[in-house]
Amino acid sequence: MEIIVAKSGGFCRGVKKAVDTALSVSPENTYIYGEIIHNPDVVKQITQRGITTVNNLSEVPQGATLIIRSHGVGEDIYTECANRQIRIVDCTCEFVRRTQKIIREQYLLGKTIVIVGERTHPEVIGLNGWCDGSAYVFSSEYDDFSVLPQKACAIVAQTTYSKEKFEKIIKNITNKRGKTVEVFETICYTTIGRQNEASELAKKCDAILVIGGLNSSNTNKLYDICAEHCPNVFRLSSAAEFRYKTIKRFKKVGIVTGASTPNAQTQEVLSKMEMETEAKATMEEVVANMDNQPKFKKGQLITATISSADDSGVAVLLPNTKKEVMLDKSEVDCETYSKEDFAGKTGEEIELMVVAVTPRVVLSQKQIKKIKEEEAMIAEITAGKDFEVECTGFNKGGLTSQLGSYTVFVPAREIRSGYVKELDKYVGKKLRLRLLELKNERRKEIIASQRVIIEEERAAREAAKAAKEAEFFASIKVDDVVEGKVERATAFGAFVSVNGFDCLAHISDLSWTGVKAVTDVLELGKKYQFKVLKIDEAAKKVSIGYKQLQPQPWELAAEKYAEGDVIHGKVVRIVPFGAFVEVEKGIDGLVHVSQISHEFLENPTTALTIGQEIDAKIQKLDCAERKMTLSIKALEPKPENVERKAKREEGEEKEKTRKPRVQKPVDEVTEWNEGDLGSVSIADLLNKNA
Repeated sequence: MEIIVAKSGGFCRGVKKAVDTALSVSPENTYIYGEIIHNPDVVKQITQRGITTVNNLSEVPQGATLIIRSHGVGEDIYTECANRQIRIVDCTCEFVRRTQKIIREQYLLGKTIVIVGERTHPEVIGLNGWCDGSAYVFSSEYDDFSVLPQKACAIVAQTTYSKEKFEKIIKNITNKRGKTVEVFETICYTTIGRQNEASELAKKCDAILVIGGLNSSNTNKLYDICAEHCPNVFRLSSAAEFRYKTIKRFKKVGIVTGASTPNAQTQEVLSKMEMETEAKATMEEVVANMDNQPKFKKGQLITATISSADDSGVAVLLPNTKKEVMLDKSEVDCETYSKEDFAGKTGEEIELMVVAVTPRVVLSQKQIKKIKEEEAMIAEITAGKDFEVECTGFNKGGLTSQLGSYTVFVPAREIRSGYVKELDKYVGKKLRLRLLELKNERRKEIIASQRVIIEEERAAREAAKAAKEAEFFASIKVDDVVEGKVERATAFGAFVSVNGFDCLAHISDLSWTGVKAVTDVLELGKKYQFKVLKIDEAAKKVSIGYKQLQPQPWELAAEKYAEGDVIHGKVVRIVPFGAFVEVEKGIDGLVHVSQISHEFLENPTTALTIGQEIDAKIQKLDCAERKMTLSIKALEPKPENVERKAKREEGEEKEKTRKPRVQKPVDEVTEWNEGDLGSVSIADLLNKNA
């Protein structure tokens, strides 16, 4: 008889994670929401550890630990656990979690949710909990799809559902609803692989044994698929149900196992088949031998005896048994393996760790070294040393990660100061952590905080900053000249680093002549000398000036200009009594209205305009008073009519200032000359004077 075992049998990744978790966590005050998997042997093994299985959250006391199996649960379970301080150990399958996310997103978009799967299956019940229980569930292509409302639908499938049946249901729905249907492929690829392999195996075998719990959905689907291609399919929940007589007439027998079937269970069936088909030992003898074998546990340290060595590794005898097990060369604690190193060590004892017990015992020497290194690391962490991990996941309560064989959990309130809303953004990022609590050795869980490190560092930075500021203010006073580096420029001034403290140089204190931009005077990144203008220690502000260390334009005016010099300038403003001319930045001169032109001007604007460039002569210069008097007309020739008019006006002025002539009365004239009077008689003269 030829026996062919499907390659993809046994626990899937999600189920293995859930079972390993249930077998490793501390059973104290720990519960599982529903059967961990649909396999009575595994469920019994977990129950014997003291972990209680519940079907309702009301059975879980406040503050307890709740394992969520790979099937997942509805959103309301997470909410209630958070409200009742129930710590969740989330073993939801990654494919189920993806389906939950799709349902939630599509439901919030207002779409009708359709789940293809078994209505009473825990995964389907959990999926329905992510759309407030509003989903339409179909399990057959013959269901009544007319109940769907006339709006857009989003369709997902139970992750372990038959791909063939799913495609038939989708076809019927799309025929009725057309483009308003969006289909999401959510069947697990490992499920599809198992189903395809089971189909191919059933086609070429005379009989098929399907091994797994009778209430396992995925195992039942494998049975249905095999039955479509092979007439002789037998269902086994355990090795106890195997009967050799049912398959002895077949030449080729295939074995298919469900995702919730442990490899050990398959090995038991194979062992029983071997016992019943070989005459070397009776079934009773084999069972007796099995019962006498020592039982090893994963993680157990044992002392084995070296029996031989070859190129593949070292053969050792297990303690209290004559069974020989090969220690693979990759698990020997040495840089480069050589069988010669063990040639003379036959009979010597070697300490090893059991790293696997099914389907065979696997040993390692390297793992011992890793464990000891891990123990030293945990001792340092327990003593207060900070450590780093990469965030690998999250749940409603916080972030999860792994540190060696320890699970690390960071509560949401311990991620950073303040409320953290989007936990998924931390996945894949490094976390700097400090131990808050170390669970017992069997549980191997670290509760840690990143917040305490962040807040401690912030407090240290603030203390250092305060000390530095105090030192700075103690060493500086008004009118000090300091050196500073221009760090950044704004519209109102420049921020300058003086001994590491930011000081402000207002734009009005950069130049005596005024500037439009900081960079017109100062260059970013360059150092300059500044004068301290104002200190406000309470407000942590220091004002500094650059122009205060530069000479003012009027201070240099005496070196540049003198009375009688001719300057070239620009009219910058006009007033009724004259015009102000910019000689250079910061120095203005006044041209009085009378010095604009030789002609009389009632208003300077009749001769000058703002912005006009002119030449003028310095008539008076007083640098102390910052005054300069200019004349434009002094550079122009006087017109003739203006010159005569000036002379006439000058004569009139002289006449006004001349002493008046006194005329004596005639009767007082004692001497006169008639010839001087000409033809005028004295009588006429008297009459005229009268």
